[in-house]
Amino acid sequence: MKQTITVLLLIVFSMTVMAQDDQTTELKGLYDNQKYDEIIDIHASKAKKYPAKAIYYIGMAYYMKADDNNCLKHMDMSIEKDPTDPDAYFIKGMTYNYMGQFENAIKFFNKAIELLNTSGDYYSGLGDSYFSIDKFDKALEAYQKATEQENAPDRAYLMIPQIYNSLNQKEKALEAFYIAKGKISKENDSYINVLYNIGLFELLAENYEKAETAFMELVELAPNDYHSYAKLIQIHYARKQYDKAEPLEKKLYEAHGKGLLKDNLKDMFCFDQFKWNDKLIQVFERFAEPEGELYYKHLFYVVNKDGEIEYRIQTENSVISVELGGPKYILGMDKGDTHSTFNVGFNEGFNYEDLKSTVIEILEGKLKPGASSRPGKK
Repeated sequence: MKQTITVLLLIVFSMTVMAQDDQTTELKGLYDNQKYDEIIDIHASKAKKYPAKAIYYIGMAYYMKADDNNCLKHMDMSIEKDPTDPDAYFIKGMTYNYMGQFENAIKFFNKAIELLNTSGDYYSGLGDSYFSIDKFDKALEAYQKATEQENAPDRAYLMIPQIYNSLNQKEKALEAFYIAKGKISKENDSYINVLYNIGLFELLAENYEKAETAFMELVELAPNDYHSYAKLIQIHYARKQYDKAEPLEKKLYEAHGKGLLKDNLKDMFCFDQFKWNDKLIQVFERFAEPEGELYYKHLFYVVNKDGEIEYRIQTENSVISVELGGPKYILGMDKGDTHSTFNVGFNEGFNYEDLKSTVIEILEGKLKPGASSRPGKK
Protein backbone atom coordinates (compact mmCIF):
# COMPACT_ATOMS: atom_id res chain seq x y z
CA MET A 1 0.00 0.00 0.00
CA LYS A 2 2.79 2.41 0.94
CA GLN A 3 4.54 1.65 -2.35
CA THR A 4 1.30 2.35 -4.26
CA ILE A 5 0.95 5.76 -2.56
CA THR A 6 4.57 6.57 -3.43
CA VAL A 7 3.99 5.66 -7.06
CA LEU A 8 0.85 7.82 -7.13
CA LEU A 9 2.74 10.75 -5.64
CA LEU A 10 5.47 10.36 -8.25
CA ILE A 11 2.85 10.30 -11.02
CA VAL A 12 1.16 13.44 -9.67
CA PHE A 13 4.53 15.18 -9.30
CA SER A 14 5.51 14.19 -12.85
CA MET A 15 2.20 15.47 -14.19
CA THR A 16 2.69 18.80 -12.36
CA VAL A 17 6.20 19.18 -13.76
CA MET A 18 4.94 18.35 -17.24
CA ALA A 19 2.16 20.93 -16.92
CA GLN A 20 4.66 23.56 -15.82
CA ASP A 21 6.96 22.65 -18.69
CA ASP A 22 4.02 22.99 -21.07
CA GLN A 23 3.24 26.47 -19.70
CA THR A 24 6.85 27.56 -20.17
CA THR A 25 7.03 26.09 -23.67
CA GLU A 26 3.75 27.76 -24.65
CA LEU A 27 4.87 31.16 -23.37
CA LYS A 28 8.27 30.86 -25.00
CA GLY A 29 6.54 30.08 -28.30
CA LEU A 30 4.29 33.10 -27.98
CA TYR A 31 7.26 35.28 -27.08
CA ASP A 32 9.36 33.99 -30.00
CA ASN A 33 6.45 34.86 -32.32
CA GLN A 34 6.19 38.36 -30.80
CA LYS A 35 2.71 37.75 -29.36
CA TYR A 36 3.36 40.12 -26.48
CA ASP A 37 -0.21 41.38 -26.08
CA GLU A 38 -1.55 37.83 -26.08
CA ILE A 39 0.92 36.83 -23.35
CA ILE A 40 -0.11 39.78 -21.20
CA ASP A 41 -3.87 39.49 -21.81
CA ILE A 42 -4.13 35.77 -21.17
CA HIS A 43 -1.33 34.92 -18.77
CA ALA A 44 -0.29 37.95 -16.70
CA SER A 45 -3.17 37.63 -14.22
CA LYS A 46 -2.21 33.99 -13.53
CA ALA A 47 1.53 34.56 -13.29
CA LYS A 48 1.83 33.67 -9.59
CA LYS A 49 0.75 30.10 -10.37
CA TYR A 50 3.35 29.67 -13.09
CA PRO A 51 6.93 28.39 -12.83
CA ALA A 52 9.82 30.85 -12.75
CA LYS A 53 10.74 30.67 -16.45
CA ALA A 54 7.14 31.07 -17.56
CA ILE A 55 6.88 34.21 -15.41
CA TYR A 56 10.12 35.38 -16.99
CA TYR A 57 8.51 35.28 -20.45
CA ILE A 58 5.55 37.28 -19.15
CA GLY A 59 8.07 39.82 -17.87
CA MET A 60 9.77 39.79 -21.27
CA ALA A 61 6.45 40.63 -22.93
CA TYR A 62 6.22 43.73 -20.72
CA TYR A 63 9.89 44.46 -21.49
CA MET A 64 9.21 44.46 -25.21
CA LYS A 65 6.20 46.71 -24.65
CA ALA A 66 8.43 49.14 -22.71
CA ASP A 67 6.30 48.70 -19.58
CA ASP A 68 9.22 48.94 -17.17
CA ASN A 69 7.35 48.66 -13.87
CA ASN A 70 5.46 45.51 -14.85
CA CYS A 71 8.62 44.03 -16.32
CA LEU A 72 10.46 44.54 -13.02
CA LYS A 73 7.51 43.17 -11.07
CA HIS A 74 7.48 39.92 -13.04
CA MET A 75 11.27 39.52 -13.02
CA ASP A 76 11.11 39.82 -9.23
CA MET A 77 8.41 37.11 -9.15
CA SER A 78 10.56 34.90 -11.38
CA ILE A 79 13.65 35.45 -9.19
CA GLU A 80 11.67 34.66 -6.06
CA LYS A 81 10.80 31.25 -7.49
CA ASP A 82 14.23 30.62 -8.99
CA PRO A 83 17.06 32.86 -7.75
CA THR A 84 19.58 30.95 -9.89
CA ASP A 85 18.37 32.15 -13.32
CA PRO A 86 20.83 34.82 -14.56
CA ASP A 87 18.54 35.98 -17.38
CA ALA A 88 16.05 37.53 -14.97
CA TYR A 89 18.79 39.57 -13.30
CA PHE A 90 20.10 40.61 -16.71
CA ILE A 91 16.69 41.89 -17.82
CA LYS A 92 16.35 43.81 -14.57
CA GLY A 93 19.71 45.42 -15.34
CA MET A 94 18.60 46.29 -18.88
CA THR A 95 15.33 47.74 -17.61
CA TYR A 96 17.09 49.92 -15.04
CA ASN A 97 19.39 51.13 -17.83
CA TYR A 98 16.36 52.22 -19.85
CA MET A 99 14.99 53.94 -16.76
CA GLY A 100 18.25 55.81 -16.24
CA GLN A 101 18.89 54.08 -12.91
CA PHE A 102 22.40 52.98 -13.79
CA GLU A 103 23.69 52.20 -10.29
CA ASN A 104 20.77 49.78 -9.80
CA ALA A 105 21.48 48.30 -13.21
CA ILE A 106 25.12 47.64 -12.32
CA LYS A 107 24.09 45.58 -9.27
CA PHE A 108 21.88 43.29 -11.33
CA PHE A 109 24.32 42.90 -14.22
CA ASN A 110 26.99 41.89 -11.71
CA LYS A 111 24.59 39.36 -10.16
CA ALA A 112 23.85 37.89 -13.61
CA ILE A 113 27.60 37.64 -14.32
CA GLU A 114 28.16 36.01 -10.93
CA LEU A 115 25.73 33.27 -11.97
CA LEU A 116 26.97 33.01 -15.58
CA ASN A 117 30.24 34.65 -16.57
CA THR A 118 30.28 33.58 -20.23
CA SER A 119 27.57 35.84 -21.66
CA GLY A 120 28.78 38.71 -23.82
CA ASP A 121 25.37 40.41 -23.48
CA TYR A 122 25.72 40.60 -19.69
CA TYR A 123 29.12 42.30 -19.91
CA SER A 124 27.88 44.61 -22.67
CA GLY A 125 24.90 45.70 -20.56
CA LEU A 126 27.26 46.39 -17.68
CA GLY A 127 29.44 48.43 -20.04
CA ASP A 128 26.40 50.51 -21.03
CA SER A 129 25.72 51.31 -17.38
CA TYR A 130 29.28 52.46 -16.70
CA PHE A 131 29.42 54.40 -19.99
CA SER A 132 26.22 56.26 -19.09
CA ILE A 133 27.76 57.54 -15.84
CA ASP A 134 31.07 58.44 -17.53
CA LYS A 135 33.06 55.66 -15.85
CA PHE A 136 34.87 54.99 -19.10
CA ASP A 137 37.65 52.78 -17.70
CA LYS A 138 35.15 50.35 -16.17
CA ALA A 139 32.96 50.52 -19.26
CA LEU A 140 35.93 49.70 -21.49
CA GLU A 141 36.85 46.76 -19.27
CA ALA A 142 33.28 45.40 -19.46
CA TYR A 143 33.00 45.80 -23.25
CA GLN A 144 36.38 44.16 -23.79
CA LYS A 145 35.27 41.27 -21.59
CA ALA A 146 32.13 41.02 -23.74
CA THR A 147 34.23 40.64 -26.90
CA GLU A 148 36.11 37.74 -25.32
CA GLN A 149 32.95 35.66 -25.01
CA GLU A 150 31.53 33.31 -27.63
CA ASN A 151 28.91 35.07 -29.80
CA ALA A 152 30.12 38.48 -28.61
CA PRO A 153 27.49 41.19 -29.23
CA ASP A 154 28.10 43.76 -31.94
CA ARG A 155 27.37 46.57 -29.49
CA ALA A 156 30.53 45.88 -27.53
CA TYR A 157 32.65 46.26 -30.68
CA LEU A 158 30.83 49.51 -31.50
CA MET A 159 31.18 51.01 -28.04
CA ILE A 160 34.90 50.38 -27.53
CA PRO A 161 35.95 52.92 -30.19
CA GLN A 162 33.36 55.38 -28.86
CA ILE A 163 35.03 55.22 -25.45
CA TYR A 164 38.46 55.83 -26.96
CA ASN A 165 36.98 58.77 -28.84
CA SER A 166 35.46 60.12 -25.60
CA LEU A 167 38.92 59.87 -24.05
CA ASN A 168 40.32 61.75 -27.08
CA GLN A 169 42.40 58.72 -28.07
CA LYS A 170 41.68 59.02 -31.80
CA GLU A 171 44.23 56.48 -33.05
CA LYS A 172 42.95 53.79 -30.68
CA ALA A 173 39.38 54.65 -31.66
CA LEU A 174 40.14 54.17 -35.35
CA GLU A 175 42.02 50.93 -34.65
CA ALA A 176 39.01 49.66 -32.68
CA PHE A 177 36.64 50.53 -35.56
CA TYR A 178 38.81 48.46 -37.90
CA ILE A 179 38.61 45.55 -35.42
CA ALA A 180 34.83 45.96 -35.35
CA LYS A 181 34.76 45.91 -39.16
CA GLY A 182 36.42 42.50 -39.10
CA LYS A 183 34.01 41.10 -36.51
CA ILE A 184 30.58 42.41 -37.52
CA SER A 185 28.62 40.83 -40.38
CA LYS A 186 28.16 42.92 -43.52
CA GLU A 187 24.45 42.10 -43.37
CA ASN A 188 24.16 43.90 -40.03
CA ASP A 189 23.24 47.61 -39.93
CA SER A 190 26.07 48.07 -37.44
CA TYR A 191 28.54 47.37 -40.24
CA ILE A 192 27.35 50.53 -42.02
CA ASN A 193 27.90 52.47 -38.79
CA VAL A 194 31.44 51.14 -38.55
CA LEU A 195 32.26 51.99 -42.17
CA TYR A 196 30.96 55.53 -41.75
CA ASN A 197 33.09 56.10 -38.67
CA ILE A 198 36.19 54.66 -40.31
CA GLY A 199 35.64 56.95 -43.28
CA LEU A 200 35.06 59.95 -41.02
CA PHE A 201 38.14 59.32 -38.86
CA GLU A 202 40.33 58.77 -41.91
CA LEU A 203 38.94 61.92 -43.52
CA LEU A 204 39.67 64.00 -40.42
CA ALA A 205 43.18 62.55 -40.33
CA GLU A 206 43.54 63.53 -44.02
CA ASN A 207 44.07 59.90 -45.01
CA TYR A 208 41.91 60.49 -48.07
CA GLU A 209 42.53 57.23 -49.92
CA LYS A 210 41.52 55.12 -46.92
CA ALA A 211 38.53 57.38 -46.28
CA GLU A 212 37.42 56.99 -49.90
CA THR A 213 37.73 53.20 -49.65
CA ALA A 214 35.46 53.11 -46.59
CA PHE A 215 32.78 55.42 -48.01
CA MET A 216 32.80 53.68 -51.40
CA GLU A 217 32.13 50.34 -49.74
CA LEU A 218 29.41 51.99 -47.68
CA VAL A 219 27.50 53.44 -50.65
CA GLU A 220 27.73 50.09 -52.43
CA LEU A 221 25.95 48.49 -49.46
CA ALA A 222 23.62 51.45 -48.81
CA PRO A 223 23.10 53.37 -52.09
CA ASN A 224 20.74 55.85 -50.42
CA ASP A 225 23.17 56.94 -47.71
CA TYR A 226 23.43 60.51 -48.99
CA HIS A 227 25.60 61.71 -46.09
CA SER A 228 28.30 59.38 -47.38
CA TYR A 229 28.04 60.91 -50.86
CA ALA A 230 28.66 64.31 -49.27
CA LYS A 231 31.74 62.94 -47.50
CA LEU A 232 33.04 61.49 -50.77
CA ILE A 233 32.62 64.91 -52.36
CA GLN A 234 34.72 66.42 -49.57
CA ILE A 235 37.41 63.79 -50.17
CA HIS A 236 37.54 64.56 -53.89
CA TYR A 237 37.75 68.30 -53.24
CA ALA A 238 40.56 67.76 -50.74
CA ARG A 239 42.44 65.83 -53.45
CA LYS A 240 41.45 68.40 -56.12
CA GLN A 241 39.62 65.66 -58.03
CA TYR A 242 36.73 67.90 -58.98
CA ASP A 243 35.71 65.76 -61.96
CA LYS A 244 35.10 62.79 -59.60
CA ALA A 245 32.98 64.98 -57.31
CA GLU A 246 30.69 66.21 -60.11
CA PRO A 247 28.54 63.06 -60.57
CA LEU A 248 28.14 62.77 -56.80
CA GLU A 249 26.97 66.39 -56.58
CA LYS A 250 24.47 65.64 -59.35
CA LYS A 251 23.22 62.66 -57.34
CA LEU A 252 22.59 64.91 -54.32
CA TYR A 253 20.72 67.43 -56.47
CA GLU A 254 18.53 64.64 -57.88
CA ALA A 255 17.79 63.37 -54.36
CA HIS A 256 16.99 66.92 -53.23
CA GLY A 257 14.57 67.32 -56.16
CA LYS A 258 12.75 64.16 -55.03
CA GLY A 259 12.58 65.34 -51.41
CA LEU A 260 14.79 62.50 -50.20
CA LEU A 261 17.32 64.58 -48.23
CA LYS A 262 16.72 65.11 -44.52
CA ASP A 263 18.27 66.83 -41.51
CA ASN A 264 21.37 68.88 -42.26
CA LEU A 265 21.34 67.78 -45.92
CA LYS A 266 17.87 69.12 -46.57
CA ASP A 267 18.96 72.57 -47.77
CA MET A 268 22.70 72.32 -48.43
CA PHE A 269 25.75 70.06 -48.30
CA CYS A 270 29.36 70.53 -47.20
CA PHE A 271 31.69 69.95 -50.14
CA ASP A 272 35.05 71.17 -48.77
CA GLN A 273 36.90 71.82 -45.53
CA PHE A 274 40.32 73.36 -45.08
CA LYS A 275 42.44 74.97 -42.40
CA TRP A 276 43.35 78.64 -42.38
CA ASN A 277 45.61 79.73 -39.52
CA ASP A 278 43.90 78.33 -36.41
CA LYS A 279 40.45 78.31 -38.06
CA LEU A 280 38.51 75.62 -39.86
CA ILE A 281 36.80 76.79 -43.05
CA GLN A 282 33.73 74.71 -43.87
CA VAL A 283 32.33 75.23 -47.36
CA PHE A 284 28.69 74.52 -48.18
CA GLU A 285 26.59 74.68 -51.32
CA ARG A 286 22.88 75.45 -51.17
CA PHE A 287 20.52 73.60 -53.49
CA ALA A 288 17.96 76.36 -53.94
CA GLU A 289 18.28 78.98 -56.68
CA PRO A 290 15.07 81.05 -56.41
CA GLU A 291 14.50 82.81 -59.72
CA GLY A 292 14.37 86.59 -59.61
CA GLU A 293 15.56 86.77 -55.98
CA LEU A 294 18.85 87.45 -54.23
CA TYR A 295 20.25 84.21 -52.84
CA TYR A 296 23.50 82.89 -51.35
CA LYS A 297 24.92 79.83 -53.12
CA HIS A 298 28.39 78.90 -51.79
CA LEU A 299 29.02 79.60 -48.11
CA PHE A 300 32.43 79.65 -46.41
CA TYR A 301 31.93 79.41 -42.63
CA VAL A 302 34.87 80.50 -40.45
CA VAL A 303 34.89 78.22 -37.40
CA ASN A 304 37.14 78.76 -34.38
CA LYS A 305 38.80 76.08 -32.23
CA ASP A 306 35.75 76.00 -29.93
CA GLY A 307 33.51 75.03 -32.84
CA GLU A 308 31.84 78.46 -33.00
CA ILE A 309 31.07 80.19 -36.29
CA GLU A 310 32.75 83.61 -36.26
CA TYR A 311 31.60 84.88 -39.63
CA ARG A 312 30.76 83.84 -43.17
CA ILE A 313 31.86 84.66 -46.72
CA GLN A 314 29.53 83.69 -49.54
CA THR A 315 28.79 83.93 -53.25
CA GLU A 316 25.68 86.05 -53.76
CA ASN A 317 23.49 85.85 -56.83
CA SER A 318 22.61 89.42 -57.80
CA VAL A 319 19.65 89.93 -60.11
CA ILE A 320 20.81 93.47 -60.87
CA SER A 321 24.33 92.32 -61.75
CA VAL A 322 22.99 89.73 -64.18
CA GLU A 323 20.57 92.23 -65.77
CA LEU A 324 23.47 94.64 -66.33
CA GLY A 325 25.53 91.88 -67.97
CA GLY A 326 27.75 91.33 -64.96
CA PRO A 327 28.79 88.04 -63.30
CA LYS A 328 26.20 85.66 -61.84
CA TYR A 329 27.81 85.75 -58.38
CA ILE A 330 29.56 88.44 -56.39
CA LEU A 331 31.38 87.84 -53.13
CA GLY A 332 29.85 89.02 -49.88
CA MET A 333 30.59 88.70 -46.18
CA ASP A 334 28.43 88.73 -43.04
CA LYS A 335 30.49 89.58 -39.96
CA GLY A 336 28.71 90.63 -36.78
CA ASP A 337 25.96 93.05 -37.83
CA THR A 338 27.84 94.21 -40.94
CA HIS A 339 27.26 93.01 -44.49
CA SER A 340 30.02 93.68 -47.01
CA THR A 341 30.38 93.09 -50.73
CA PHE A 342 33.56 92.83 -52.79
CA ASN A 343 34.26 94.02 -56.31
CA VAL A 344 34.92 90.53 -57.62
CA GLY A 345 32.52 88.15 -59.31
CA PHE A 346 32.23 84.65 -60.74
CA ASN A 347 30.10 83.13 -63.46
CA GLU A 348 28.53 79.68 -63.63
CA GLY A 349 31.12 76.94 -64.07
CA PHE A 350 33.86 78.90 -62.32
CA ASN A 351 37.13 77.29 -61.26
CA TYR A 352 36.82 76.42 -57.57
CA GLU A 353 40.53 77.05 -56.94
CA ASP A 354 40.00 80.65 -58.11
CA LEU A 355 37.07 81.11 -55.72
CA LYS A 356 38.95 79.50 -52.82
CA SER A 357 42.07 81.64 -53.31
CA THR A 358 39.92 84.80 -53.50
CA VAL A 359 38.17 83.88 -50.26
CA ILE A 360 41.58 83.35 -48.62
CA GLU A 361 42.60 86.84 -49.76
CA ILE A 362 39.52 88.19 -47.96
CA LEU A 363 40.39 86.16 -44.85
CA GLU A 364 43.90 87.57 -44.88
CA GLY A 365 42.64 91.11 -45.34
CA LYS A 366 44.34 91.50 -48.74
CA LEU A 367 41.02 92.10 -50.52
CA LYS A 368 38.96 94.92 -49.09
CA PRO A 369 35.17 95.27 -49.43
CA GLY A 370 33.80 97.66 -52.02
CA ALA A 371 30.78 98.46 -49.84
CA SER A 372 29.51 97.73 -46.34
CA SER A 373 26.22 98.30 -44.57
CA ARG A 374 24.52 97.78 -41.23
CA PRO A 375 20.81 97.52 -40.48
CA GLY A 376 19.42 100.87 -39.33
CA LYS A 377 18.10 101.38 -35.83
CA LYS A 378 14.35 101.55 -35.33
